[in-house]
Amino acid sequence: MSTYRLTLEYEGTRYRGWQEQKNARTVAGELRRVLEEVVGGRVELGGAGRTDAGVHALEQVAHLRTAAPLARPGELAAEVNERLPADIHLLAVTAAAERFHARHHATLRSYLYQVSRRRTALGKRFVWWVRRPLDAHAMAAAAALLAGRHDFAAFCERAEEQTSTLVVVERAEVAESGDLVLVRIAASHFLWKMVRRLVGALVAAGAS
Repeated sequence: MSTYRLTLEYEGTRYRGWQEQKNARTVAGELRRVLEEVVGGRVELGGAGRTDAGVHALEQVAHLRTAAPLARPGELAAEVNERLPADIHLLAVTAAAERFHARHHATLRSYLYQVSRRRTALGKRFVWWVRRPLDAHAMAAAAALLAGRHDFAAFCERAEEQTSTLVVVERAEVAESGDLVLVRIAASHFLWKMVRRLVGALVAAGAS
Protein backbone atom coordinates (compact mmCIF):
# COMPACT_ATOMS: atom_id res chain seq x y z
CA MET A 1 0.00 0.00 0.00
CA SER A 2 1.13 3.55 -0.76
CA THR A 3 0.08 6.41 1.52
CA TYR A 4 -0.52 10.08 0.71
CA ARG A 5 -1.41 13.17 2.71
CA LEU A 6 -4.32 15.19 1.33
CA THR A 7 -5.18 18.77 2.25
CA LEU A 8 -8.58 20.07 1.19
CA GLU A 9 -11.10 22.82 1.72
CA TYR A 10 -14.87 22.62 1.45
CA GLU A 11 -18.07 24.55 1.91
CA GLY A 12 -20.16 22.15 3.95
CA THR A 13 -23.66 23.58 3.50
CA ARG A 14 -24.87 20.83 1.16
CA TYR A 15 -23.31 17.92 3.04
CA ARG A 16 -24.17 15.83 6.07
CA GLY A 17 -20.69 16.32 7.44
CA TRP A 18 -17.37 14.73 6.57
CA GLN A 19 -17.90 11.08 7.49
CA GLU A 20 -19.30 8.72 4.88
CA GLN A 21 -22.92 7.63 5.39
CA LYS A 22 -25.01 5.13 3.44
CA ASN A 23 -28.05 7.35 2.86
CA ALA A 24 -26.59 10.85 2.90
CA ARG A 25 -24.28 12.99 0.81
CA THR A 26 -21.01 13.67 2.63
CA VAL A 27 -17.67 15.28 1.84
CA ALA A 28 -15.71 12.05 2.28
CA GLY A 29 -18.22 10.19 0.15
CA GLU A 30 -17.82 12.63 -2.74
CA LEU A 31 -14.04 12.64 -2.40
CA ARG A 32 -13.82 8.84 -2.32
CA ARG A 33 -16.03 8.52 -5.40
CA VAL A 34 -13.80 10.81 -7.44
CA LEU A 35 -10.52 9.42 -6.10
CA GLU A 36 -11.52 5.88 -7.05
CA GLU A 37 -12.51 7.06 -10.53
CA VAL A 38 -9.14 8.74 -11.04
CA VAL A 39 -7.00 6.05 -9.39
CA GLY A 40 -8.95 3.24 -11.02
CA GLY A 41 -9.55 1.10 -7.94
CA ARG A 42 -10.53 0.98 -4.28
CA VAL A 43 -8.80 3.35 -1.86
CA GLU A 44 -8.68 3.85 1.90
CA LEU A 45 -9.62 7.37 2.98
CA GLY A 46 -9.63 8.89 6.46
CA GLY A 47 -9.90 12.43 7.80
CA ALA A 48 -8.21 14.17 10.72
CA GLY A 49 -11.60 15.32 12.01
CA ARG A 50 -15.26 14.50 11.46
CA THR A 51 -16.89 17.84 10.81
CA ASP A 52 -20.66 17.94 11.35
CA ALA A 53 -23.38 18.76 8.84
CA GLY A 54 -23.04 22.27 7.43
CA VAL A 55 -19.54 22.82 8.82
CA HIS A 56 -16.88 24.19 6.46
CA ALA A 57 -13.15 23.47 6.35
CA LEU A 58 -10.19 25.65 5.40
CA GLU A 59 -7.53 22.94 5.73
CA GLN A 60 -8.90 19.50 6.44
CA VAL A 61 -6.17 16.85 6.38
CA ALA A 62 -6.86 13.30 5.22
CA HIS A 63 -4.86 10.21 4.38
CA LEU A 64 -5.20 8.24 1.17
CA ARG A 65 -3.97 4.67 0.71
CA THR A 66 -3.75 3.08 -2.72
CA ALA A 67 -2.85 -0.46 -3.78
CA ALA A 68 -0.13 0.81 -6.10
CA PRO A 69 2.00 3.98 -6.03
CA LEU A 70 0.63 6.96 -7.91
CA ALA A 71 2.70 7.76 -10.98
CA ARG A 72 2.39 11.54 -10.48
CA PRO A 73 0.96 12.34 -7.02
CA GLY A 74 1.64 16.04 -7.52
CA GLU A 75 -0.78 16.09 -10.46
CA LEU A 76 -3.55 14.16 -8.71
CA ALA A 77 -5.13 17.29 -7.23
CA ALA A 78 -5.74 18.84 -10.65
CA GLU A 79 -7.33 15.66 -12.00
CA VAL A 80 -9.52 15.20 -8.94
CA ASN A 81 -10.62 18.84 -8.84
CA GLU A 82 -11.86 18.59 -12.43
CA ARG A 83 -14.43 16.02 -11.23
CA LEU A 84 -15.24 17.21 -7.71
CA PRO A 85 -18.27 19.41 -6.96
CA ALA A 86 -17.37 23.10 -6.91
CA ASP A 87 -17.75 23.29 -3.12
CA ILE A 88 -14.97 20.75 -2.46
CA HIS A 89 -11.40 21.52 -3.50
CA LEU A 90 -8.25 19.44 -3.07
CA LEU A 91 -5.41 21.80 -2.19
CA ALA A 92 -2.43 19.43 -2.11
CA VAL A 93 -1.35 15.80 -2.38
CA THR A 94 2.01 14.70 -0.98
CA ALA A 95 3.62 11.32 -0.35
CA ALA A 96 3.52 10.27 3.31
CA ALA A 97 5.00 7.58 5.53
CA GLU A 98 3.28 4.23 5.01
CA ARG A 99 1.71 4.25 8.49
CA PHE A 100 0.59 7.90 8.41
CA HIS A 101 -2.96 8.24 9.76
CA ALA A 102 -4.67 11.63 9.56
CA ARG A 103 -6.71 11.22 12.75
CA HIS A 104 -4.26 9.28 14.93
CA HIS A 105 -1.28 11.46 14.06
CA ALA A 106 -3.05 14.82 14.37
CA THR A 107 -1.64 16.79 17.31
CA LEU A 108 -3.99 19.78 17.15
CA ARG A 109 -7.35 20.69 15.67
CA SER A 110 -8.60 24.23 15.30
CA TYR A 111 -12.03 25.78 14.77
CA LEU A 112 -12.90 29.32 13.75
CA TYR A 113 -16.38 30.73 14.42
CA GLN A 114 -17.40 34.00 12.80
CA VAL A 115 -20.06 35.80 14.82
CA SER A 116 -21.59 38.71 12.95
CA ARG A 117 -22.97 41.81 14.61
CA ARG A 118 -25.09 42.62 11.58
CA ARG A 119 -27.26 40.96 8.99
CA THR A 120 -25.24 40.05 5.91
CA ALA A 121 -26.44 39.19 2.42
CA LEU A 122 -23.18 37.65 1.19
CA GLY A 123 -21.81 35.92 4.28
CA LYS A 124 -24.96 34.22 5.56
CA ARG A 125 -23.56 30.69 5.16
CA PHE A 126 -20.35 31.54 6.96
CA VAL A 127 -21.44 33.54 10.01
CA TRP A 128 -23.72 33.36 13.01
CA TRP A 129 -25.67 36.61 13.20
CA VAL A 130 -26.31 37.66 16.80
CA ARG A 131 -28.73 40.56 17.09
CA ARG A 132 -27.86 41.50 20.66
CA PRO A 133 -24.87 43.79 21.33
CA LEU A 134 -21.73 41.79 22.09
CA ASP A 135 -18.88 42.71 24.41
CA ALA A 136 -15.85 41.06 22.79
CA HIS A 137 -13.69 41.80 25.84
CA ALA A 138 -16.08 39.88 28.10
CA MET A 139 -16.07 37.03 25.60
CA ALA A 140 -12.26 37.00 25.54
CA ALA A 141 -12.10 36.90 29.33
CA ALA A 142 -14.46 33.91 29.37
CA ALA A 143 -12.52 32.19 26.58
CA ALA A 144 -9.29 32.45 28.57
CA LEU A 145 -10.82 30.15 31.19
CA LEU A 146 -11.11 27.33 28.65
CA ALA A 147 -7.37 26.79 28.18
CA GLY A 148 -5.95 23.68 29.81
CA ARG A 149 -7.18 20.15 30.53
CA HIS A 150 -10.82 20.13 31.57
CA ASP A 151 -13.86 17.88 31.65
CA PHE A 152 -16.22 19.16 28.94
CA ALA A 153 -19.07 16.71 29.55
CA ALA A 154 -21.49 19.62 30.01
CA PHE A 155 -20.73 20.81 26.47
CA CYS A 156 -20.96 17.42 24.78
CA GLU A 157 -23.85 15.59 23.14
CA ARG A 158 -24.28 12.05 24.53
CA ALA A 159 -21.45 12.41 27.01
CA GLU A 160 -22.24 8.99 28.47
CA GLU A 161 -21.18 7.38 25.18
CA GLN A 162 -17.71 8.95 25.24
CA THR A 163 -14.69 6.99 26.43
CA SER A 164 -13.54 10.20 28.13
CA THR A 165 -14.82 13.77 28.20
CA LEU A 166 -11.44 15.24 29.15
CA VAL A 167 -10.03 17.56 26.48
CA VAL A 168 -6.84 19.62 26.40
CA VAL A 169 -7.63 23.07 24.99
CA GLU A 170 -4.39 24.65 23.80
CA ARG A 171 -5.88 28.07 23.22
CA ALA A 172 -9.21 29.87 23.00
CA GLU A 173 -9.10 33.39 21.60
CA VAL A 174 -11.60 36.10 20.72
CA ALA A 175 -10.78 38.95 18.34
CA GLU A 176 -12.70 41.63 16.46
CA SER A 177 -12.57 42.32 12.73
CA GLY A 178 -15.02 44.96 11.57
CA ASP A 179 -18.53 43.68 12.23
CA LEU A 180 -17.23 40.21 13.08
CA VAL A 181 -16.27 38.70 16.41
CA LEU A 182 -13.87 35.84 15.66
CA VAL A 183 -13.64 32.90 18.05
CA ARG A 184 -10.72 30.50 17.58
CA ILE A 185 -10.44 27.33 19.64
CA ALA A 186 -7.59 24.82 19.24
CA ALA A 187 -7.46 21.53 21.12
CA SER A 188 -6.14 17.98 21.11
CA HIS A 189 -9.57 16.85 19.92
CA PHE A 190 -13.20 17.89 20.23
CA LEU A 191 -16.28 16.11 21.53
CA TRP A 192 -19.51 15.98 19.53
CA LYS A 193 -21.08 19.47 19.39
CA MET A 194 -18.54 20.74 21.92
CA VAL A 195 -17.31 23.70 19.89
CA ARG A 196 -20.71 25.12 18.96
CA ARG A 197 -21.82 24.90 22.59
CA LEU A 198 -18.66 26.59 23.82
CA VAL A 199 -19.17 29.41 21.33
CA GLY A 200 -22.78 29.71 22.46
CA ALA A 201 -21.58 30.07 26.05
CA LEU A 202 -19.05 32.73 25.03
CA VAL A 203 -21.73 34.68 23.18
CA ALA A 204 -23.94 34.49 26.27
CA ALA A 205 -21.05 35.86 28.33
CA GLY A 206 -20.66 38.78 25.94
CA ALA A 207 -24.34 39.58 25.37
CA SER A 208 -25.70 42.67 27.05
